[in-house]
Amino acid sequence: MIPTMSESDILSLISADSWMMHVIDLAAHVAAEHNLPDWMIGAGFVRNKVWDHIHGYDRDHVPTSDIDLIYFDLARADAAAEAADEALSREMTEKTGISWEIVNQSYTHAWHNRGPYASATDALADWVETATCIAVSRDARGALRLHAPHGVSDLVHGRIRKNERSPDYASFALRVSRKRWLEIWPKLEVVG
Repeated sequence: MIPTMSESDILSLISADSWMMHVIDLAAHVAAEHNLPDWMIGAGFVRNKVWDHIHGYDRDHVPTSDIDLIYFDLARADAAAEAADEALSREMTEKTGISWEIVNQSYTHAWHNRGPYASATDALADWVETATCIAVSRDARGALRLHAPHGVSDLVHGRIRKNERSPDYASFALRVSRKRWLEIWPKLEVVG
């Protein structure tokens, strides 16, 4: 049986992980230096840490393919700003040895055939699985803040559920297979 965790428990888990805190500090520094408002780190960075925890895995680093640093800025929604974000992603990847993807969510609604998003959290709500719609940031006082537009129930109970807003089920199933989540975390369950 998978133990229940709250949002507070997730934040405690993150704050106790020195590697995650180092990455969050780097993200906060990048966001401040490059004026990236409404920033957060989402997807596997938080999701995989929780899945490791519920499986009893104790690793030095969260097993994630990249650091998804997202932000929301309507004033930077052009090709030049996108190119600058790609260059910053490459710079952070070279500097840290960890792959970074830095993406302004103010234009990503077009990727999903949606109307414009109102914030980074609004965009986060459209990611493929409910357990992937999770992110962490720091507030103005520096405290950790969890962003979970669909709540944390699926995440903390090991459920991989297709987001109702996401593409067809076949695309979802292919993604689950390619990510090999059920091999890495065998307590997980695909639902819905």
